[in-house]
Amino acid sequence: MKTRIVAGAHIAVSLVALGAVVWWATQQDPPQLPRTRNDVLALVGALGLYALAMLARAERWHRIVERAEIPAGRGDTYRLTAVGYMGNNVLPARSGDLMRAFLLAPIADRRRREVLGTIVAERLLDALALGVIFAAVALVFVRGAALPDTTVLVLVALGAVAVGVIGLATLLWARRTGALGRARELLRPLAAPSRDLASGHGASLLVLSLAVWLLEASVYLAIARAVNLDFGFGGALYVMAISNLFVLIPAAPGYVGTYDAGVLFAVHSLGEGGSEAVVYLVMLRFLLFVPVTIVGLVFLMTRYGGWSRLRTARVETPA
Repeated sequence: MKTRIVAGAHIAVSLVALGAVVWWATQQDPPQLPRTRNDVLALVGALGLYALAMLARAERWHRIVERAEIPAGRGDTYRLTAVGYMGNNVLPARSGDLMRAFLLAPIADRRRREVLGTIVAERLLDALALGVIFAAVALVFVRGAALPDTTVLVLVALGAVAVGVIGLATLLWARRTGALGRARELLRPLAAPSRDLASGHGASLLVLSLAVWLLEASVYLAIARAVNLDFGFGGALYVMAISNLFVLIPAAPGYVGTYDAGVLFAVHSLGEGGSEAVVYLVMLRFLLFVPVTIVGLVFLMTRYGGWSRLRTARVETPA
């Protein structure tokens, strides 16, 4: 019952955000898709850049798995990276990350929590890299790029402080009630790969993570060029960072509504908008979500036994 309530709340958030996006889009001029040869080449280039970013993500996970002494080949970690992104796009609550753990654990003869620990380390690296990029946008590019006024940055900073205060209060409560000790025992396998990031190995992975997000920002920039939006690389970094902050809001599968609202909010705060912003969102949605979802689904069906095998893996894998 509780799960249904949570899922219903996520869907409600998506519907509200999506409704706002659709209402705004209907107030703009009819959009025109990219038509010229240069526009199409820019979109092809964006797709190639995103493929490189995905390969870099897969290599990063493989290095984390290898460092954790989990016996998994590069082929499995690369393929399951695509499967995981497919799952995140079509299932709620970032379930693609759990799919990776369920499917890799039996192959590597490891417990789910050990494999999940490597994914937690991945997400920590993403958070650190995005934090560095957002700080760079705020402190460096703000002088030379048309970025939003300081109100937006202050609101984001206040949100981060609020999250920190809630987290600290939760930690103090857990220590007082004794829940912290029990949580440590439960989460120790999850935390081991993250603790290992405090090393030269972790520093190299952070550099790789920054490269991943810079490649993804290049995708945002290439698509902007294809739809005649006029912002530079600093603006692309800003749009990417803001849209990824919005996807942290619990929503329906594929971040429906929240991601779309984040993109339009960021583009509008850069002084751009109109039908070009609508086309920009459509192109981002297509290039960032559709190809990797198709590839991940093909790998799931052809290499990992499809959805039935996933259900079996959930039962067979040691907890």
